Amino acid sequence: MLTLASKLKRDDGLKGSRAPAAASDSTRRVSVRDRLLVKEVAELEANLPYEGYYQGGKFQFETEVPDAYNMVPPKVRCLTRIWHPNITETGEICLSLLREHSIDGTGWAPTRTLKDVVWGLNSLFTDLLNFDDPLNIEAAEHHLRDKEDFRSKVEDYIKRYAR
Repeated sequence: MLTLASKLKRDDGLKGSRAPAAASDSTRRVSVRDRLLVKEVAELEANLPYEGYYQGGKFQFETEVPDAYNMVPPKVRCLTRIWHPNITETGEICLSLLREHSIDGTGWAPTRTLKDVVWGLNSLFTDLLNFDDPLNIEAAEHHLRDKEDFRSKVEDYIKRYAR
């Protein structure tokens, strides 16, 4: 969010310059988008629930918001190494909300916001933890085979990568 706030300050500084009209419109559109994003992120700073296997871990996500947001979904990747059935160790995320087109109808829609994305990601750590349709098959099979050993490996990953 600090990066986004810095960008807004730079964009505000550009308003006084004599840029061509097309560049000015583009800057204004980006600025409006960024202002919406800042508002959404601020709303998210309320308390998120922390429970389940991943309690106590701090997981970083990279979110790329395209110029066509919110007609297309943001691209999200987990930067923290994690042992999770719906997130690969390389950061790919299986969350239907992040798909432009989804078979189950829960994919991206222009009415969705970054708040929905964050709540969806948070749900992957609690109630949407899905062992039946995993992206990381090895993690899901590990859980089915030995829940306590799975919990132990998750805790080990949190200690090593998510503090």
